[in-house]
Amino acid sequence: MRKLAPGLFAVSALVASVLASPAAQAAGPSASQLLAKLTSCSQISNGKYRSDTETSANIPVCGKNGAVWYKADLDVDCDGQVTSKCNKNTDPWFQPDTAFHDSKGKPLVADKLPYVVVPSASGTWDYRKFGIQGGGVVAVIYNNKVEYAVVGDTGPTNIIGEASYATAVGLGINPDPENGGSDGPVHYIYFKNSKVSPIEDHGKATSQGEALAQKFLNEN
Repeated sequence: MRKLAPGLFAVSALVASVLASPAAQAAGPSASQLLAKLTSCSQISNGKYRSDTETSANIPVCGKNGAVWYKADLDVDCDGQVTSKCNKNTDPWFQPDTAFHDSKGKPLVADKLPYVVVPSASGTWDYRKFGIQGGGVVAVIYNNKVEYAVVGDTGPTNIIGEASYATAVGLGINPDPENGGSDGPVHYIYFKNSKVSPIEDHGKATSQGEALAQKFLNEN
C-alpha cells in the first residue's frame, strides 16, 4: 500500500556501495537524454494526483508517443513476500501481497525486484486504457540515473509516486520503508504495451527498457 510522507534522507553506505559497483552502471540512453523529452506535459489524466495525503493534487499524468509519464516523489513500497528487509516490523504499512505475481504465482519480492506502483484505475486515470499492465516496463529517473523497473503493484486512486525497496536502492535513495524515499523530482516513464515475462526477470526488464528508451527518443 501507499506510504506517507517519507521526506528526503541521506543514502546509506550500503546503497552507495551498490551504486559504485560496475554492474550498477547504466547503459542505454542517459537520464539527461530522456529528461530532454519531458520538458512539457500533454495531460492525459482527467485530474491530478497528490504525492502524499497531506499535499495538494498537482501532479498530472502526461502523454508522449509510445509512453505515459509523470514527475513525482518516491515513497518506498516493501509489500510482497516477507523478507528480512520487508516485513511488518520494518514497515508499519506492510502488506504480504502485490497486485501482480511472479511466474510461480507468488507476490513479488520488494527488496530484490525493482518495481513501480501505479495508481489503481479510477475516474482520474485508468492505466489499463493506455497500454499499461502488470510487468510493463518503466524507466525511473532520479539524480541523473536511470533504473528500469516493472509495473508490480497498484496503490490508492488519488496518490502517485511509489516504487519498491529495490528500485530505491538502484537509484541511490534511502530504501527504508518507514523513513526513506525521496521528495524528488523523480520521473516515471511507462512504455506502452510492454511486458516482461517472467515479471521477476530484472535483466529482461533492463534490456527491454534500454531498447524501449531508445525507441522513445527516436519517436519524440
